[in-house]
Amino acid sequence: MARPRKTDAAKPKLTKAAKVQGAKLGFEAEMFLAADKLRKNLEPSDYKHVALGLIFLRYISTAFEAKHAELLAEDPGLAEEKDEYLAENIFWVPPAGRWSHLQANARQPTIGQLIDDAMTAIEAENPSLKGVLPKDYNRPALDKVMLGELVDLISGIALHEVGEKARDVLGRVYEYFLGGFAGSEGKRGGEFYTPRSVVRVLVEMLEPFKGRIYDPCCGSGGMFVQSEKFVEEHGGRIGDMAIYGQESNYTTWRLAKMNLAVRGIDAEIRWNNEGSFHKDELRDEKFDFILANPPFNISDWGGERLREDARWQYGVPPVGNANYAWLQHIIWHLKPSGTAGVVLANGSMSSAQSGEGELRRAMVEGDVVDCMVALPGQLFYSTQIPACLWFLARNKQNGRFRDRRGEILFIDARKLGHLVDRTRRELSDEDVAKIAGTYHAWREGKGYEDVPGFCRAAKLEEIAGHGFVLTPGRYVGAADAEEDDVPFEERFAALKEKLEAQFAQADDLTASIRERLRSVIV
Repeated sequence: MARPRKTDAAKPKLTKAAKVQGAKLGFEAEMFLAADKLRKNLEPSDYKHVALGLIFLRYISTAFEAKHAELLAEDPGLAEEKDEYLAENIFWVPPAGRWSHLQANARQPTIGQLIDDAMTAIEAENPSLKGVLPKDYNRPALDKVMLGELVDLISGIALHEVGEKARDVLGRVYEYFLGGFAGSEGKRGGEFYTPRSVVRVLVEMLEPFKGRIYDPCCGSGGMFVQSEKFVEEHGGRIGDMAIYGQESNYTTWRLAKMNLAVRGIDAEIRWNNEGSFHKDELRDEKFDFILANPPFNISDWGGERLREDARWQYGVPPVGNANYAWLQHIIWHLKPSGTAGVVLANGSMSSAQSGEGELRRAMVEGDVVDCMVALPGQLFYSTQIPACLWFLARNKQNGRFRDRRGEILFIDARKLGHLVDRTRRELSDEDVAKIAGTYHAWREGKGYEDVPGFCRAAKLEEIAGHGFVLTPGRYVGAADAEEDDVPFEERFAALKEKLEAQFAQADDLTASIRERLRSVIV
């Protein structure tokens, strides 16, 4: 399915508060602020499905109604022919599911039932959406006045756009809302959403232009959305990508299915509640690219039942921590020339507990570790645990890049990023380009140089000397001191003057405290 182009969206009517708060944040942020205001006392984890389900419904209805209008103009007899829509990868939307029908009845007390009926009718006509759409809008706990106002608000998205432009705006809003709800939910939000800037680092470094892409714990599908954007922005063909994923949380799997459908991405996303370790839906499949953000340091992964699994090529992972189970599961699924990017807790780079040090040594000596990136703190909604990126390669001498055998690139990006609020940090476009560009220059052998304090390529012999610890800070060293053109005498005089002033302030404060003490004693 052809991807829509980006466009500036016409702004719907918003509340005064939303206009003020969102003035500098952009259209998507304004929409989220307005929608969140309608939430009132409803929990974000619950409201998320209410809002996202409606945005999805608006999206597929917009795509359908654009094609419907086109067919009416050409041949009215074809306008209700289901195959005409399916042939262009457009979901068939029966009359009861069309947004115009819901919008016309938004202020009716029956709006909850009408939305449930719309969702049921769409699932019945589109087997790929079976079990995906939320269908509990008529429950008594959901305020029907709020629901009608939300329908009106979503009706304003892309109000003056048509066709692909309208669908692109809706896709952008859906993606922004996913991130917004992840922030509102805090720790729980991180279970379904990986921050966009982290995903962009993975995608920009791996460059998944063509081939099979896999995520064994895909959450709401953000890795796939960013991969598809990367291909489009760099002139590739979306049809050259085949996307596969697995998710153990049924609710999150539904979000992923809707997220990818909104973006027009054809993907095979499997669900089962046993997860990728115990019921690997794609057991015998191999992939060109794997991108994953597994849950950090998970201890209850059922490792005691998998002690002799064929995936453990570098040693049996400890029962109490799944980090090295994820790494080996991912390596198992790589094609001979495949590459992977994995987000893990920092402890995975240095832990020696329960045999993890030996597992890491086996992987380094097996030459499957290509690059390690230390990330800045406060990037994630779900945890304050510092994180890192592992980049893995099955064959470091393949013909696409230079021969990198016996060498690992270390990047310390902890000083990058900027705070977007009191608790969360993001990587800028420049930060992402700096990290990815360094990796590409090293991997391709084109203009790479070690930069003290930021990046260094180390040989396996040196890594062995560090006990196979893979923390970038061990290798990159300290940054060079910045040159200072101010003569020493001038700097010393300024420092002395400042110190004398501080001494004087201290004397004044001491005298004031003594005077107060005397008055208390008297």
